[in-house]
Amino acid sequence: MHTLTRIRAAGYLIILATAGALSVPLTAYAQGDAAAGEKVFAHCAPCHSTKPGEKKFGPSLAGVFGRKSGTEPGYTYSSALKDQNVTWDEANLDAWLQGPGKFVRGTKMIYSVPDEKDRQDVIAYLKTLPK
Repeated sequence: MHTLTRIRAAGYLIILATAGALSVPLTAYAQGDAAAGEKVFAHCAPCHSTKPGEKKFGPSLAGVFGRKSGTEPGYTYSSALKDQNVTWDEANLDAWLQGPGKFVRGTKMIYSVPDEKDRQDVIAYLKTLPK
């Protein structure tokens, strides 16, 4: 009987450990390196400025982290993005950078960042930009 109790206890420990592991988010958002993200952002710089109020083909990304989608003054957004009404946080930026057209059908942006580490680095960099 003592052996059966140990087997049950071991089974419960395995279940608890599995449940604990499954409760951890699958993606650790914004654990990237901002300096590395600035280098990756060089691909974005032809279309996006990091200076407040300066628009290029795309809107300025200064202060983008925590901003509502489609609200940067002076930029004409697609109606699809304006109507999305999301706040740019780690999760939304990650989904956006994986595929803007999948995240918001009808958006103007077509460039994506397929590599997860690069996305996390860019997000870490975007978080450092002034408002």
